[in-house]
Order: sequence, then C-alpha cells, then structure tokens
Amino acid sequence: MIAGRIAELREEMKKRGIDIYLVPTSDFHESEYVGEYFKARKYMTGFTGSAGTAVITMEEAGLWTDGRYFIQAENELSGTPVKLFRMSEEGVPKITEYVEQKLPQGGCLGFDGRVINAKDGDKYEEIVTKKGGRLQVDEDLVDLIWRDRPSLPAEPAFLLPLEYAGEAAADKLRRVREKMKEQEADVHILTSLYDIAWLLNVRGNDISHVPVVLSFVMLGQEYCNWYVNEKVLNQDLITYLKQEHITVKGYEEIYRDVEALEGGSVLLEKAVVNYRICHSLKQGIKVVDAANPTIDMKAVKNPVELANTVQAHIKDGVAVTKFMYWLKNRIGKEEITEISASDYLEELRRQQEHFLDVSFDTISAYGPNGAMMHYKATEESNAVLKAEGFLLVDSGGHYLEGTTDITRTFALGALSRQQKEYFTAVCRGNLNLADARFLYGCRGTNLDILARGPLWDIDLDYKCGTGHGVGHILNVHEDPNGFRWRIVPERSDSCVLEEGMITTDEPGVYLEGEYGIRTENELICRKGEKNEYGQFMYFENITYAPIDLDAILPEEMSRAEKRRLNQYHRMVYETISPYLTEEEGQWLKEYTREI
Repeated sequence: MIAGRIAELREEMKKRGIDIYLVPTSDFHESEYVGEYFKARKYMTGFTGSAGTAVITMEEAGLWTDGRYFIQAENELSGTPVKLFRMSEEGVPKITEYVEQKLPQGGCLGFDGRVINAKDGDKYEEIVTKKGGRLQVDEDLVDLIWRDRPSLPAEPAFLLPLEYAGEAAADKLRRVREKMKEQEADVHILTSLYDIAWLLNVRGNDISHVPVVLSFVMLGQEYCNWYVNEKVLNQDLITYLKQEHITVKGYEEIYRDVEALEGGSVLLEKAVVNYRICHSLKQGIKVVDAANPTIDMKAVKNPVELANTVQAHIKDGVAVTKFMYWLKNRIGKEEITEISASDYLEELRRQQEHFLDVSFDTISAYGPNGAMMHYKATEESNAVLKAEGFLLVDSGGHYLEGTTDITRTFALGALSRQQKEYFTAVCRGNLNLADARFLYGCRGTNLDILARGPLWDIDLDYKCGTGHGVGHILNVHEDPNGFRWRIVPERSDSCVLEEGMITTDEPGVYLEGEYGIRTENELICRKGEKNEYGQFMYFENITYAPIDLDAILPEEMSRAEKRRLNQYHRMVYETISPYLTEEEGQWLKEYTREI
C-alpha cells in the first residue's frame, strides 16, 4: 500500500520534472498536531506520530523524526520502502543536508508552499539556487493521489467568556498594536492557530483535542481581518466580532489580501508563516521577521487564567485519583486493557463540571509499550493488564477553567528492584525540580539538571525535554517556556522563566522492550523574595494526584527528598479528599502516607 502510493507520487513528480518532494507533518499554520485533512505524511509513509517529514526521491523514501518516536517509527515503517532517519543522532544528516546531497545539478525540489514555513522554505531556496535548479511549490502532489482525502475541518467556533479568558480581545489587540509600533510595522500577519484563538478569545475544534479554529489574522492599527470559514460562526460570535471591530473574510482570501499590500513593513514570524504567504508579498515591502508578540503574552497567564487553571487541576486530580483507586482495587480481579483503562479515565473526567474534551490522545501503555513516549493503544496492540509491572498513563483534559497534562506510572503488582530504583530516581528528579529556588533570569536550560540529575547519576537519560509550556484551553505543548538540558533547533524553549508561566515537570526512563516510567506535574512560576541578590523565583505545584508509593524505595531518597514527597502528598490529600467517598478517602490517606 505505502509502496504503491510512493510509486504514484513519483509518477506525478516525473511528469513535472521534480527530483525530490517534501511531505512534512504540517497544516497551513505550522501547528504541532494537525487535522485529518493535513495528514499527508502519515498517508505517504504509514507513520502516525505527530512529528516527522517524508523526503521522496526517485530512488529513496526517507522519514525524519525525533527521539520521542524512534521505536514507534521503526515499528510502523517495517515492511515499507521508507527508511528511518533518526534526527539528532550521530551520522544522521539533517533534511537540508540530505536534500543538498541528493538534488542533482539543475534539479527541481518540490513541496506545497502552504505547508512549509517561510524560514525552512528560504533554506531550500538557497540550496536550489546553489545547485542552479528550481523550486516547484504551487501544487500539493499528495492531493492528486489521495482519492478519499477528508475535507477541510469546519467545526463550530465558540466565544471564551471574559470570566475564563481574563482579558478582553480589545485589550489584547491594543497590546499587539503597541508591539507593532515598537517594531515599526504597519501590518502584522498572524497564522498560528493558538495565537489567533488566544488573541480573539475564540475557541473551536478544528484539530482533534486542540480547541482552535482554522483561520488567519491580518492586523493593522485601524483594522483586524479574521480569515475564517463563516459557516463555523454562530450568531453570538458574529455579534461579538462586530462589537470588537473584527472583520470576517473568507479563509482563502488571505492570499489575495497579502498580494494586494502596497509598501510599508509587515511583522511576521517566518518560522510559522507559510512560504506561500511570505512570498506573495510584493518586492519593496519590508519584512520584520520576529516572534509573534502573542507568544510571550499568552505564555504569561493572567490572574484569572491562573486561578481558573488551579480549579481545572483540582477537578482533574479528582478524576486521576479515582482512576488510581479503581485500578488498584480491580487489577487481577477482572480483565482490564490499555484501552478500557483509558476509556474509564476519560469517563471520570467527563463527570467533572465544565469538561470540554481530553487535551490529547491518552497514552495508556503497559509494560514494553511504556517505552514508546507517544504510544497510542490500537485494537492490534491493546495489551491486557496483569497484576505485575507498570502501567504508564499520560493524559489530560480541557475544562472551561483551563488545560491539564499529567502522567502517573502505576505499579500493578510485583516489581523488580531495578524498576523500583528507576521509579524512585524519576520521582526524585520530579520533586527536586518542583522545589527549585532560583534568581529571575534563569531559563529552563539552567534548571533541567535538577530533574535529570538523579538519572544521570546512574548513567540513564531520556531523549526528550523535561517539560513544556501548557496553553490555556489551547495546545497542551506551548512555546516558549520549557525545561531541557540543551537547546535544539526544533524547539524554542530557551526563554527566561516569567511569573505566571505554566511548565510541565516530567522526567522519565524508557527501556526499549521492557517498560517506561514517567511522573509529570505542572508548575506555575511565581515570584519569591526580592533582596540585594535580586528577584528570587519558585514554582507552585498545581497537579494533585498520588505518586505511587508501591514503587518507591525510601532508602534511595535523601531526607530532603522524603520531605518533599511527604509535603506533596499532604497537599494532594488535603485538596482531593473532600471530593471522594469515605472508602476512597481512606484509601487516599494510605497512598499519601508519610515515608
């Protein structure tokens, strides 16, 4: 099947004289997760992960993906003609290096200019120029062979009221316009779906589990155009948009309006805006290539968003705690599978007031499946849980109050000494980072060692960051804040940690073919004491669910680490117990006992 699709694509390439064709994991907005219409890379390769790029030549088909997906990609590409290229591994070329190496002199590189960002597109343009070749970017060749392709998403949009947003769209637009003036920009083109949703205080469902609306924004000092399918707007939204002086235009009209711009300067982020939009601007228009002002604005949550998010986490903590109680009391007595466990957890979330949706596909991974960081159980892989080993569950929810992301690894029965040692090391790292005190000006790269240290001490590591920002009823992975030990090109989380930012704290251990362990909480960055040394900062832990004491080795923990775990569990008990039955409360008391 995959071989046949690649052969068909090569026929279309041959007709056009294209030597290499790129198929990224992207929509027209550089979104992390994409709707079904945009899953062209999955269609061409069979790889279902959220990140990866297919490169098709006449002789070879390759897939580039990162360390989160190496095991998954190897499994899914097995039996296909697609070769796996493990990004950032020694001896593996970058996509640009591969293209430069494989593109013949005078050759043609093709891609759909709407799904490659302008920054990457410019790099490919340089390569082609160097080779004396050409780019062909005005066609989506996969569309020609994908005969049963889903239609573009057009789910109903809705207004996020001020009581949940915390700031009116008019005030957000004013702040963005002030930034435009600072950058001496006449126009701002905004294509990030998360930023548009935040800026306009609207939400939708055009990407599964990501409440955004497929749209573009063009903003001037006197106008704001929102390019969107009008069918998704209800009367309340239409009235609201008129009141806010936001003009609605058709989704595709953005390209015509960009071409019509005359002179002046345009603020846009080339790493996000697609190549076609950027290259539709007339010669002579000055492009101010800078981060969207909304990136930093939405990363720093306002007081209403923070207070609401804490409430969302309490609801979520109730669901996860009840799930843990159910799991511990049912395992070995009835058949539970990865999928049935995931379904029950979602049912518990749906019982919470103001629940909207899960915030991503739940990762319910038993035994060896837990070693795949972004595993998703299917009918074929769905493991039956036994009263032994680990079940790793990474999950979250969208509520009107906010978005959550939590991982717990549950001991289902007998564990080896090694499993307990590794679980304890992960727990120690999680608690150590959450307890950090640091001076303002620190970045996630300064603090990552606190989480990773206990694992590095025993020669272990994990091939991903330690944490990421979380959107407010938006994408669960939000720039620019995060924790990682090195800066990598595909991630921009090297910013200063600001008061009001929410970042996950999720160290882990992943042993291929054996098991996975991850413990994940969310942290709000807060201001502490200010003195002659500067402004001190700390984290407030807002995730409320037990860390499984059945897998902890207290003798592996320092006195300070035991204190941290006991304090955390005391907070969990005090916060969650009022929402539990008497029996659940007694159980929780045992699972949050002091060690």
